[in-house]
Amino acid sequence: MNFIDTHAHLYDKKFKPDWNELVDRMNDTGIERVYLPNIDHTSIEPMFEIEQKDEKRFIPMMGLHPCYVKKDFEKELYIVEEWLNKRKFTAIGEIGLDLHWDKTFFEQQKEAFIIQINWAKKLKIPIAIHTRDSIDEALEILEAHKDENLKGVLHCFGGTLEQAERIQKLDFLLGIGGVVTYKNGGLDKVLPNIDLKHLILETDAPYLSPVPHRGKRNESSYIPIISKQIADIKGVTIKEVAEKTTQNAKELFGTRD
Repeated sequence: MNFIDTHAHLYDKKFKPDWNELVDRMNDTGIERVYLPNIDHTSIEPMFEIEQKDEKRFIPMMGLHPCYVKKDFEKELYIVEEWLNKRKFTAIGEIGLDLHWDKTFFEQQKEAFIIQINWAKKLKIPIAIHTRDSIDEALEILEAHKDENLKGVLHCFGGTLEQAERIQKLDFLLGIGGVVTYKNGGLDKVLPNIDLKHLILETDAPYLSPVPHRGKRNESSYIPIISKQIADIKGVTIKEVAEKTTQNAKELFGTRD
């Protein structure tokens, strides 16, 4: 079985000490591809360094993360736009809204989100959306800007069935990660009602490790743990989850084959 991790920050310095062993574990667990979301200007060079290790396996996105939207966010967006004009990217991400850590620049977050949505529509590439404590606010913006060129995924989905249904109406996918293994994560109540055609797998490594690794560094080789939990919840096989989510990811992001 092969899997795709659609969202992992493998350029994080936490992975440097044991990179070769990390890749060995990915090989052992069938992780064929990892999509790398950008954060801000400081993560671009480390992300490209990972891409250069294996261009077919490690595929970068380009975007400005909402937690890094500050007073000077226009400067950050200028850098993003420059890169989008220089070369092809599989998606714009990760972008969106965050009301968990700091609400100071929420209006600027919304502005940056809308600007990047419009870039994605113009380029006809998907978006990978961060929505911590802000799913409804993000959905309102997506619903207002939806057209045939707007597609993507709500990364790290942990919302309600109603929110999941709104996402499906937008023809967006739900990114399911380690939260699905958490006792009080809530996805065991939602996923039985969601067809596999709406799901893709992710880790958000090095964050949000699945049980039994919760609290430790996350990595792409834990994707099968997430897949097994989804399979158990939905009463299907891990193979079915692997095949369908891999197909979904390739249809959304494309390939470099």
